[in-house]
Amino acid sequence: MKLFLDANILVAVLNKEYPLFDTAARVLSLSSRRGITLCTSPICLAIAFYFSEKKSGAKMAKSRISLLTDHIQIAESTGTTVQKALNNPKVLNLEDGLEYYAAIRARCTHIITEDVDDFHFSEIAVMRSKELLMSLGK
Repeated sequence: MKLFLDANILVAVLNKEYPLFDTAARVLSLSSRRGITLCTSPICLAIAFYFSEKKSGAKMAKSRISLLTDHIQIAESTGTTVQKALNNPKVLNLEDGLEYYAAIRARCTHIITEDVDDFHFSEIAVMRSKELLMSLGK
């Protein structure tokens, strides 16, 4: 199972934003579980950095992102992923489209986000963090 983590999951953990922090942190802890790979995109990392920097400063935000990337694969965004997002009439938000096509390119099986409606066009499973944990029996 390869899980793509949306920016809101990363931000919740980096900034300890409750009530989402608990479930988002448990999702991140899945990186040590056999058979599960976590993945995100450079865009999600940039968004997470932005919000973490506002709360904790640039040095701490950079340190936290660095630690995070030790446990998460980075999906590539290419010109092709950009074009697919732009050319898909069902994609209403370019950022969501870029994340989606990066997840597809990385062969992710699920997108984990708290904004499931943003991925209404997805052909792969889209779940909230709590739903994922419940499906895994955690």
